[in-house]
Amino acid sequence: MGNSFGCSASGERLVSAARDGDLVEAKMLLECNPCLAKYSTFGGLNSPLHFAAAKGHNEIVALLLENGADVNSRNYCGQTALMQACRYGHWEVVQTLLLFRCNVTRADYLSGRTALHFAAVNGHVRCIRLLFADFVPSVPLDSLNGLIAEGGEGSNGKNSALAKFVNKPADGGITALHMAALNGYFDCVQLLLDLQANVSVVTFHYGTSMDLIGAGSTPLHYAACGGNLKCCQIMLARGASRMTLNCNGWLPVDVAKMWGRLWLEPLLAPNSDSVNPVFPPSNYLSLPLMSVLNIARENGLQASVSSFDESDNCAVCLERACSVAAEGCGHQLCVKCALYLCSTCNISSETVGPPGSIPCPLCRHGIISFVKLPGSLEKEIKLPLSLGFCTPCMLHPRDSSDRSTATSTPDIRKNRVASVSSDMFCPVSCSPFPSVTIPLCNCNEGPCPPFEPRDLGRTGEGESPPRHSQGTVDSDKMEGPRIERTSCSSMFWGRRSCSREHQCNSEINA
Repeated sequence: MGNSFGCSASGERLVSAARDGDLVEAKMLLECNPCLAKYSTFGGLNSPLHFAAAKGHNEIVALLLENGADVNSRNYCGQTALMQACRYGHWEVVQTLLLFRCNVTRADYLSGRTALHFAAVNGHVRCIRLLFADFVPSVPLDSLNGLIAEGGEGSNGKNSALAKFVNKPADGGITALHMAALNGYFDCVQLLLDLQANVSVVTFHYGTSMDLIGAGSTPLHYAACGGNLKCCQIMLARGASRMTLNCNGWLPVDVAKMWGRLWLEPLLAPNSDSVNPVFPPSNYLSLPLMSVLNIARENGLQASVSSFDESDNCAVCLERACSVAAEGCGHQLCVKCALYLCSTCNISSETVGPPGSIPCPLCRHGIISFVKLPGSLEKEIKLPLSLGFCTPCMLHPRDSSDRSTATSTPDIRKNRVASVSSDMFCPVSCSPFPSVTIPLCNCNEGPCPPFEPRDLGRTGEGESPPRHSQGTVDSDKMEGPRIERTSCSSMFWGRRSCSREHQCNSEINA
């Protein structure tokens, strides 16, 4: 009975503490036996780290990692704690896992989904922003031109790490953009497009998991199925084509008719003359995130007040000593407040600086990078003892030599964070499993809607599709489709992986 550590009773107590958020109980158990951090439930379904990440208990997640829990450990379905945190939208847990250098490119065993897919399918835009922290460099103002503007054109043939990650397909060739567009999360769609998501990518022509829309479908086909008008407008403004046929010979307007999204016909019709509004860059872009994340990895987040002079304390929290300075205005903050600011701010930066800059909380100056103060003490976060198989391909934007030069160089603009190279991706261990055909969906609320042959020139008798004005959009037309999108809840990844994933999820939600 029990697991390999011979401590099943204590391990189950730790699992209960991680699930319930009992920090005192978890500390007591780990002080007696730190090896419990690697405990897994009977059958190896989930570890305490998975329970704490899924429930959003950030302090317990940090406690487990400090006691040797593997940040990249997998459960029975091959899902990591990062995937669980992104599934439920616990962005603070995602932030903590990134501080311990988790691998964001890993895919699960069932459908090849990454943490980005889990965040996009549920519309957790803050988690998406954090997942790209190691991919979008903090660059100076004179080098920023064209960096984010190219994101709306797709990958443009560039073999960059950013384009590879954001366009990484899951089973059937479905990308994160497909899922966000289907479920109507226009803020996620806008952020993904700004981060070089390919608006013209199509699902695989074989083994697709969404035969009701059709193989070879673009994100615009999926947005037409979801019915969100703003998602369609954003993608059309970023270069999506109304004339792309999928393998069934359907245009996006055909998919909209098939699913009864009649309000999209004036916009998606091939001969449409509607004018799309101009969409600025996403408010969830965060250029200084990489720089402050690297500083937090060096110094940690638990630094308390180290001096008796209260003038050196952070002006935001008034508790911790200042350890970072904003490039440009020079205002000083503690690293925890700076990281929180970069992770949560969604204020438009058009009036304060370039797209992606964060307004300073003290003077509203646009911040694109943070630098470490010369007097800050380095405190490396203790990495887990048992590193995963993919550790060599984890993203390390800077080495030790860069850290030494950064502390000795007084010039702020010389403290640069290099972008991630595509060579850092592990070609074997991080690749998803091969695609497998999934049976057609049987809707939980009745038969799927029938498809009538496409005839753009005429309308059936007695059928008068509503015509809406091009300039105004009612809020109920944009929010209504979100209620209907759950009618086919089992059409994605549900049939083949239902049994295994249900075991893991039911154990967490017990």
